[in-house]
Amino acid sequence: MKPKVAFICVHNSCRSQMAEAIAKLIASDVFDAYSAGTEIKSEINQDAVKTIKELYGIDMSKTQYPKLISEIPEVDIVIKMGCNVNCPFLPAKYEEDWGLEDPTGKGEEEFKKTALIIEQKVRDLAKRIKNGEIAM
Repeated sequence: MKPKVAFICVHNSCRSQMAEAIAKLIASDVFDAYSAGTEIKSEINQDAVKTIKELYGIDMSKTQYPKLISEIPEVDIVIKMGCNVNCPFLPAKYEEDWGLEDPTGKGEEEFKKTALIIEQKVRDLAKRIKNGEIAM
């Protein structure tokens, strides 16, 4: 059975949504991806939607929506996106914090840079799961 990975952030509107979309695209053979937060926004950050559409051809506004951590299934791995003190707690067998800066309110280049960092980290996570480097 594939492990379930949750990308979590406070608002579940930007980085965690980008991570969910990228992970579903490039790592769905290794793990199931979810994203969630503790205080959700009414919609996904439109700059994040635009960036993921341009870079990966995925329209997150059609395939995803902001969700609370109570709305996702029990997960095996929690990835905190970098929300420091306020980061939600979710029980899991393994957890790591990617410490990503929030690109909200910054230019298009910051969003693209964030998406590419997330892609690299998702590829690395998938490789570590495949190689059994993360204990389940």
